[in-house]
Amino acid sequence: MLELSINEPEELAKVAHALSSPTRLSIIKLLLKHYKLNVIEIADLLQIPVSTAATNIKVLEDTALILTELQPASRGAMKVCRRNFDDVHMILNPIAGYRNPNQTYFIEMPIGHFSDFEVYPTCGMANPQRMIIPEDDPSSFYHPECKTAEIIWFRQGWIQYRFPKVLPVNARIQSIEFKMELCSEAPNYNNDWPSDITFWVNGVEVGTWKSPGDFGDHRGKYNPPWWNDTSTQYGILKSFRVDDQRSTLDNERVSGITLAELGLESSPFISLRIGIKPDAAHKGGVNLFGRGFGDHDQSITMNIQYLVE
Repeated sequence: MLELSINEPEELAKVAHALSSPTRLSIIKLLLKHYKLNVIEIADLLQIPVSTAATNIKVLEDTALILTELQPASRGAMKVCRRNFDDVHMILNPIAGYRNPNQTYFIEMPIGHFSDFEVYPTCGMANPQRMIIPEDDPSSFYHPECKTAEIIWFRQGWIQYRFPKVLPVNARIQSIEFKMELCSEAPNYNNDWPSDITFWVNGVEVGTWKSPGDFGDHRGKYNPPWWNDTSTQYGILKSFRVDDQRSTLDNERVSGITLAELGLESSPFISLRIGIKPDAAHKGGVNLFGRGFGDHDQSITMNIQYLVE
């Protein structure tokens, strides 16, 4: 559920605008029925020009009401869309209004604040001002300036983060969700470069996403001016979630791993590992984007929904 408050008027107005169009509402309804559709399919079903469909999809994408990803097509790549929320709740009176029985613990982890790694070339990192370390030198990942990184890439291996867990003593976790922008890692870039990127939480393998490529067909929205046009430009914002029943990637089931298997109660932190398994079918590497790079101005976020008993 997307929850909005009048105390955040810009976000509330942005989502309200996105929902004010009959065309955009029709797109959301289509994605409820069909789950995933590309831009041309949406235009055909609504009998509107492809350019009109693309413009309205961009509005919905900017508010996170839908999620999009690029998939290989006969000519380049095709944007595929899916819904991100089943409910939108707008709180117009935050004093006397609705109170969600679920409470939220949210934290954003900068890309450079990893706790452990095992990476192999090609590899490197940069912050919005400059390259931080010599490219293809894994030992440089120990350099203290790596904490400033907002983009990290490696061809093989993994990188791990530790998120603090600051919850009430009597909290019962109902779900944990991570969001991040990422893609494959190829020399320069290659839109058709699949990579099986796996996620582990507290050492438990949760699921794998097959990234379709290392994207460079347009400049990343937030890339600094000095970033080379021939380098990786942007990734896809992915969301994976674990609850009492399953694990999902962009609301689609990826495994049967549940919260009970993650051992969340026994540690003051929650570890997240992102990497390429040695036996992966597609060893296409990883690019991780933070603030100041890519198409989404965020680093890695963790959102825990919990009840206080």
